[in-house]
Amino acid sequence: MSRVSIQSDPFDTAAEIARLTESLEGRAGAIVTFSGLCRDEGGRLAALELEHYPGMAEAEIERVADEAQARWPVQGLRAIHRHGLVRPGEGIVLVLAASAHRRAAFEAASFLMDYLKTRAPFWKREHLVDGTVGGWVEATEADAKAAEGWAAEA
Repeated sequence: MSRVSIQSDPFDTAAEIARLTESLEGRAGAIVTFSGLCRDEGGRLAALELEHYPGMAEAEIERVADEAQARWPVQGLRAIHRHGLVRPGEGIVLVLAASAHRRAAFEAASFLMDYLKTRAPFWKREHLVDGTVGGWVEATEADAKAAEGWAAEA
């Protein structure tokens, strides 16, 4: 099973957890799951458009997954990120981190997710319910501060 997938199709969270669990053959004591969903932004958003550079995005996420595995004793990582148009209520991103103990799984999942929110090579643009296309969406200041915290810990 690949650690990183970038796909237009929706993902099945339960199936991904089952695949990771099965691949670990009983070695993990914890799997932390984060599933990020597209919000409707108060009813004004019809879809979020996500673009990426194929090949480069996967390689960058793999690099950060390698860093997470070097920092914490995780036995498995899985990251799925969607591209294309994602509608409110649909999953955008899924991060799974497995470890013998919960703390490492939580830390690795949080680290990987903070990277995906702030520095992964994805671009997001809003498509509004009134038919207009909004501007490109930037990472929030809170997301940027969370990601900076990991650099300070390195």
